[in-house]
Amino acid sequence: MRWKQRPPGSNWGEFGRDDTRGRMNLVTREKVLQGVAEVKEGIAFCLSLPLDYPGGNVLNPRRHPPRLAATQRDGANQGRQNFCWPLGEDNPAHTDVVSDDLVLLTLQYSTQWDSFAHVGSRFDADGDGEREIVFYNGYRGGEDVKPARESAGAEPWARYEGTDGGKLGIDTLAEHGAQGRGVLIDLHHHFGRERRPVGYDDLMMVLRKDSVEIERGDMVCLYTGFADVLLELRKEPKAELLHNTCSGLDGRDHRLLQWISDSGLACLIADNYAVELIPMRLTRPQPHALMPLHEHCLFKNGIHLGELWYLTELARWLREHRRSRFLLTAPPLRLPGAVGSPATPIATV
Repeated sequence: MRWKQRPPGSNWGEFGRDDTRGRMNLVTREKVLQGVAEVKEGIAFCLSLPLDYPGGNVLNPRRHPPRLAATQRDGANQGRQNFCWPLGEDNPAHTDVVSDDLVLLTLQYSTQWDSFAHVGSRFDADGDGEREIVFYNGYRGGEDVKPARESAGAEPWARYEGTDGGKLGIDTLAEHGAQGRGVLIDLHHHFGRERRPVGYDDLMMVLRKDSVEIERGDMVCLYTGFADVLLELRKEPKAELLHNTCSGLDGRDHRLLQWISDSGLACLIADNYAVELIPMRLTRPQPHALMPLHEHCLFKNGIHLGELWYLTELARWLREHRRSRFLLTAPPLRLPGAVGSPATPIATV
């Protein structure tokens, strides 16, 4: 047994002691059909930023833009770029021209999904008074979620081997399909680009004024306008601006966290950096989570987070047509053990 006691406010064990899918278990065949039923016009919206945005590493110093390069030829042409390569170079009878490339990609640099291996906690799951490193449903750091082994290599990115999110890797979400009924909450319409931590009262006001209903198993998207700011900066992000613009959820609002639990939503998605506004100052007694919404969702309740999505055109269309629901199709890469994944989600209305 991985745990004897579970964190307060968590749902560990609700879907079984070996569960790895969390609240995506609520996205059933019926929820997919509900999403399909929202397709009236056959219009599709791409919900991904270009994956080389935001540009630079202002938002996170450990995450860098993708590096795209051609693969290399071998044999007599070893070291030459395998790009716009005429196969007739090797055999005049062949007319084909081929291109092939590779990418070094920080998986959570741009539009992304967080897996449950992304954020855990030091929590006394054994009930012996000692805090262990654990993740959703009691999966253990160092056993079920394994850090990388460092090895020799010329490039920093090549010096690590063996990273493994284990059973909590993003491939679990990919295998589920990540398709269902999406519901959009338009925070930008009500708060503009004001830097505002949106708590329970604010959120209930928005839902009421826009006649938005969240039901069990819905995939909830929050439009704040943050991705619009990123696009306007044209891959030259400015830290002072980005850390002082647009709204996000207030993870320190306990009533908001309780609503997230009670609503039955399957996942939380936003166009901003972290869904929640990460507090700049520690105002609560130690120990506590720096990212309380991440803790509540990923660690305690198995709720996947989507970050830096592009929701602008969808939000405008939905408001113009007085709708909030759509079919959301958003599979991550089926990359075994990965902690997160880029995505190119599609909304169909």
